[in-house]
Amino acid sequence: MEKIFTSVAMFAVALMAATAGLGLWLGDLHGQTDPAILRWGTVHRLSGILAALVVVLVNSMSVTYFIGTGRWCREVVETYHLPDALILRSKVIKRNSFPFAMFGMLSIIGVVALGGAADPAAGRSGSEAWVTPHLIGGIGLAGFIAFCFQAQRAKIVEQQSLIEDVLGEVRAVRQARGLDVDFEEPVVASSTL
Repeated sequence: MEKIFTSVAMFAVALMAATAGLGLWLGDLHGQTDPAILRWGTVHRLSGILAALVVVLVNSMSVTYFIGTGRWCREVVETYHLPDALILRSKVIKRNSFPFAMFGMLSIIGVVALGGAADPAAGRSGSEAWVTPHLIGGIGLAGFIAFCFQAQRAKIVEQQSLIEDVLGEVRAVRQARGLDVDFEEPVVASSTL
């Protein structure tokens, strides 16, 4: 999961950077009449929407991963009568990861809201006053989103280590009972998720 998460998170950051670069290249569109530049403004808006959707997707992947692996951990611990500390450890990792996913999603909503407020195509008066807040907020929040991705990646690595520990405990219990220890690992524990 860590490799996939890292790949899609890097894609999301690249989309945000490309959208920001396009916005910086365009500059303030207020009073702009050149149709070619205005079309690029539409491209900026659409790429911002795409970047926002991908950021939400990446954060949702993280949340889904922790919900699934947390449940898996609880079920395996209960089935094999392993120490409850493993469940607690999983819950702590999940609890420490969720705020980063939530703040990442809220941050991209903030960028989109600032962009909407600054958009001259909306036809609202006073939108020119939002251009600088959108610029500063967009770049700052994009950096914060990248930080949130990195924090979630670290928690995914920690959860994968916990899964390996649980599987080690299961192997020991199965071996002690004379059962086969060459079993397939669950999908949630592999990097194919």
